[in-house]
Formats: sequence, structure tokens, C-alpha cells
Amino acid sequence: MKNREFSQTEMKRIPKEWGLVKLVDEKVCQIVMGQSPPSSTYNKTGEGLPFLQGNMEFGEIYPSPTVYCSEPIKIAEKNDVLISVRAPVGDVNISLSKVCIGRGLASIRCNSEKTSHLFLFYYLKYIGKTFESISAGSTFKAIRKNELDQLEIRLPPAPEQKKIAEILSTVDQGIEKVDEAIKKTQRLKKGLMQELLTKGIGHKEFKETEIGRIPRGWNMMKLGEIANVRYGLGQPPAIEANGIPMIRATNVKRGKIVKEGLIFLSPGAVPNSRDPFLRTGDILVVRSGAYTGDVALVTKEWEGAVAGYDLIVTPSDTIDSQFLTYFLLSSSVQKKHFVGLKVRSAQPHLNSSQVKETPIPIPPLPEQQKIAEILGAVDGRLELLRKRKERLERIKKGLMNDLLTGEKRVKLN
Repeated sequence: MKNREFSQTEMKRIPKEWGLVKLVDEKVCQIVMGQSPPSSTYNKTGEGLPFLQGNMEFGEIYPSPTVYCSEPIKIAEKNDVLISVRAPVGDVNISLSKVCIGRGLASIRCNSEKTSHLFLFYYLKYIGKTFESISAGSTFKAIRKNELDQLEIRLPPAPEQKKIAEILSTVDQGIEKVDEAIKKTQRLKKGLMQELLTKGIGHKEFKETEIGRIPRGWNMMKLGEIANVRYGLGQPPAIEANGIPMIRATNVKRGKIVKEGLIFLSPGAVPNSRDPFLRTGDILVVRSGAYTGDVALVTKEWEGAVAGYDLIVTPSDTIDSQFLTYFLLSSSVQKKHFVGLKVRSAQPHLNSSQVKETPIPIPPLPEQQKIAEILGAVDGRLELLRKRKERLERIKKGLMNDLLTGEKRVKLN
């Protein structure tokens, strides 16, 4: 239901039934700034209270402490809103129990008759960028108590706060369930990859190889024997808004090419001599930097795009591109052959010779395709779950914008 009756305050437009209050108002809440106890009182044996120094152990809503303090100085009670007051500032959580808080946190204790702790949590999360501006201007970003005291918040009547918090927490519960499903599916995929890429489907006899036991009927070959490995273009030449897409390391994400940060090249500036153009079924391998060893399969969408600094792997007819992509992403290849290798620099770096030497187990082509099909189905499930989470997060963002400003009002029973 759209609310049309607003009052204009000096700073904000709010519904007439709502108030504009400062956190320092004792009727609203009480603020406790954290203080770090002596390090000698810290322990991991459960002696004393759980200890939170800052936001490192924050979750989406609730923290997960791993350290305890036997002599706490400043304490947050159950349902206090915890806010990070040292860089990064403004992150919020809700305390599930009595905890000791260090100087990186403050505790906001709501007057339950006036303020819902859950509503305040969502409201502070919504205005998170405000804390960046409050802390601006200093070398080390921090929020002081007087700045928290003077923070103004829109405050609906208590029943409306409760209803708003219920709506937003329901969406959060949905996001949490999807998150759990994503983690469960990721564990399933990891287990299936370990099983299928080394044991295959239905085999009873195995043999020892340099990568461990594999089915007796499989062959072992070097990547360079079953695929052509070549370099991409390197540094981008002339850029043109509607030119040829150039795939760089930042566009390679665990098996797929993503569009974020994509650049485009002037067609006339791309030399044909190095053959940097991609074809459906090629596989990109990141050569250098933070993403060294990451891999992406080139789908039809990216046919004709140009590879940047990365390596291009073109499989022969004896190997299924999707199967090979999954194997190159497996932990055995990533840990032993791709990640952490260094050539001529302190930065992780791969060259074509190293990649060509990667040992690959070769099942019969129909079995490769079946393995790829099974893992692809799990990836499809993950993609659906991630899209569902994104959709719920968009819904939550819209609800926060509408309900926490009073632009839309909730119906009270």
C-alpha cells in the first residue's frame, strides 16, 4: 500500500506517523563502545565469553566467534546490534548471546518498547554508505561515539517496525536456504569430480599412474599430445567500443567466461599472424597474476573473440572439450601443475611448455562425454540456484528501499 502522507523534516521526507530520532536518545537505544582486554586473557578453550574484536567473524546476520576472553571489559548482550567502528566501518550483525567486544566494534542496545533490534539492524544495513561519509577525512577510517550518538534514523511505530523486520527476515531466510543448497551442491560437485575424473563410470580394474589410480582401459597422455596450446594476443592494441571482444584473465571464472569488465578491440588492430581468435570448444588458461591457472570453456557465444594474455588450448578430436575443462579445474591439476608455478618472476606464472606437460587421463570418448554430462547437470543446478539467490537479493534490496524509507507502508493485522 502506497503511503501518500509525509512530513518534511529539515533533512528527510518521512511518513507523518514516523519519528526522526538520534541514537543517543535513551528512549531509542544505548551505545557501548568496545574496548580490547589484555591479550593474555584470550583463549580458544571456551573460558569466559566469546570475544569479537571486529567484523572479521561477522556473517550475513549473526557472527561466529572463534576466540574467548576470560576477563571481558566491554560486553554486548543478546540481540544487541553490533557495528564495526574501525575500517571497514559500518558493517552490522546481531549478537546471538552475551559477548565481549573489542575496540573495533560498538554495541547498540535497543529499548525493546521503542525500537526493534531487528528493524534497527536492517535500517543500519540499508544506510551503510552513511558510515563511509562519517568516517571520511582521516587516514584510518573510524567512527567515534559522538558520531554514532548523533546519527539520525527514521523510526516507525513499534508494530510497523516489527512487521517490516518480519518481511525482510523472511526474505533473508529464503536467501539462507538457497545458500545452503548452493554449498551442498558444491560439495556434491567436488565429490563427483574426484570420483568421475579418476575412477570413471562402473570400472572394476585399475592401474597406477603418475596421477594415481585410473581405470585400466584409460590412457595417460600429456596435454600437448592431445591439444594445440598457443598464446593469446597479449596487451590490447587499439580499443573500439563496438569492436571485437577481448577475453582477459578477469573474464575467466571457474569454467566460464563472464562479461564484467569486457573490453573491445578495433578489428584492424588485431594481427592474424598469432591466431588469437577463439573457436567454440577452445579452453582458456590464465597465465599470470591472481587468477593463474583458472580455466574457461569457449562457448558459441564467444566464437571469434580474441584471447588476451592467456593461453588458448584447442583439443583434438579424441578429447571432449567439456571433459578436459573439468579435468583442468580439478584440484589435482590446479595444485600440482597450475597454481603457484613461477617463471622469471615472483608472481605466479604459466608458460605454454608447462601447460603442455600436464598429464591427462583419457577415457574413451563416449565415457568422457558422459562424465561431462553428469558434471554439467550439477553445474546447471548451481546456475539455477545462483540466479534464484540473485533474484531474492534484488527483491530484498527493493523491499529495503521501499519499507525502510516509508515510501511503501506495510499492512498491520
